[in-house]
Amino acid sequence: MWYSVTNESSVFTPSVLLYPDRIEENIRRMIVMAGDVKRLRPHVKTHKIAEIIQLQVQMGIRKFKCATLSEVKMVAENGGEDILLAYPLLGPAINWFLEFTNRFPNITFAVTIDSLAAAHMLDTAASQKGQTVRVFIDLDTGMHRTGIIPGLAEIIVDFIHGSKNLRFAGFHFYDGHVHEIDLAKRKAHIDRDFESVAHLVKNIKEKGIDVEEIACGGTPTFPIHVQYPERTLCPGTPILWDAGYTETIPDLDFLPAAVIAGRVISKPHGNVCFDLGYKAFASEMPHPRLQFLDFEPGEVVNHSEEHLVVAPDREEDFEIGELVYALPKHICPTMALHEKVYVVTNHQVTGTWDVTARKRIY
Repeated sequence: MWYSVTNESSVFTPSVLLYPDRIEENIRRMIVMAGDVKRLRPHVKTHKIAEIIQLQVQMGIRKFKCATLSEVKMVAENGGEDILLAYPLLGPAINWFLEFTNRFPNITFAVTIDSLAAAHMLDTAASQKGQTVRVFIDLDTGMHRTGIIPGLAEIIVDFIHGSKNLRFAGFHFYDGHVHEIDLAKRKAHIDRDFESVAHLVKNIKEKGIDVEEIACGGTPTFPIHVQYPERTLCPGTPILWDAGYTETIPDLDFLPAAVIAGRVISKPHGNVCFDLGYKAFASEMPHPRLQFLDFEPGEVVNHSEEHLVVAPDREEDFEIGELVYALPKHICPTMALHEKVYVVTNHQVTGTWDVTARKRIY
């Protein structure tokens, strides 16, 4: 029962418990897997916590990937030296990004774009401020979310290369559509998708344009991209891990380091109700959305904003006020639901960490 705490009376629920020793071990395993810490550009969206950035920096990680301006700000203020915003930069976010990054001349910043329209907007704003912005082209290798098809990307590269205010840094893609459980099938899928990227890189280099970095993938594709030394690796979930990837990516060996704490709050009609509504943990996936660590909960009867009702085999096994522990199926959106998390060391809650970057910049 590595997850249990002895001072349960100090734990408000629902809440998240984090275990720094397990987080540190996960970072260590991630570095070992990468082979060279310089290849890592871990995504911070999973945890959004300044202390975890500081821990990664202490262990030699210098590059980070972000999805929001709040995450960019958090990483810059906590030791990150090379920060990629892998999200479209549009509207007032452009000027905010330029003004903020100008305050940190010793940090390397970059942003992704996937259209000429976005490139023109960024170029104009950078020109007005007299700044130069590093740019990655966001490629669509099959996710069909953001990104441009590799075969159409050269025109954007040419525009950036000819701009005085934009500097071409390389390519980025997220292949979240690849989720085969079998590692060999997953690798075959990724290798097929990468053919168009390799062709694009070859064409760009033949033009005499340097491709500094290819920032690749996320957690499920981490074990495949690591096999190709020229690729930068962008896993996020391994820092905290979750029940979902334990089930679907069995070839990755990371420790659960984030636990949902809840309590039995009622026992209606032979069922058991926990204070674990879908405002407490990610609920976009089908049940079971939690993996309880002490028991099999039984069938879900009702899940609403503040309540989770299950039909256990034995209702009498549960006591009102009892603390329960569970692993979320999806940790990333779970973390964004909490302003603070409890820190657990040697089975004791020893303090809290702010989930700094869950807030938006307005």
